[in-house]
Amino acid sequence: MKNSTKKERFLLVVLKLIHRKGFKATTMRDIAHELNFEVANVYNYIDSKQSLLEGYLFDIQDEFHKAIDTILATPHSPNEKLRLLVASYIGITTRRPYHQALLVNEWRNLKEPQLQEFVSRRKDYENKMRGIIAEGIEEDQFRANDVEMMAQTILATLRWLHNKCLDSETIINPLEIEKQLLDFIFTGISKK
Repeated sequence: MKNSTKKERFLLVVLKLIHRKGFKATTMRDIAHELNFEVANVYNYIDSKQSLLEGYLFDIQDEFHKAIDTILATPHSPNEKLRLLVASYIGITTRRPYHQALLVNEWRNLKEPQLQEFVSRRKDYENKMRGIIAEGIEEDQFRANDVEMMAQTILATLRWLHNKCLDSETIINPLEIEKQLLDFIFTGISKK
């Protein structure tokens, strides 16, 4: 358990450093300096920066895929499925904001063939979301708008959330965020 705790601390420090400096600008020497290690000791925890990036990105991407697949397997209406999808996105982001920041900001730093696999999996997630929206339009639960525009607008609304979670001056209440974002997504900003 002690090694697990050390590795978790190591990984959190590295995530914070990458968030602060950016993946490309963060060197193994920076990581060692941040942890008061010799550079050689960093390799006791990770093989390379690239393997670290791959591990984090595919791990959090897996979590998003498991969530949406679980939602799609339910008998819920498209409206409820979309609400559950938004709630799951918020939950994952508030629990793992540094991972989400990496997902949003650093995925382009993957090398092939992992980059192509990552992009393909992201498109798969977005297609599943589009399917929920299209089904909702077909069942007259959502307005008949452009499905792609609706999906990308919802995703854009959610992708910034890690910034709020990482703002040290903000106290995060995931339930309140979920309530506000669901209200915004499903009713918009107009005062009725």
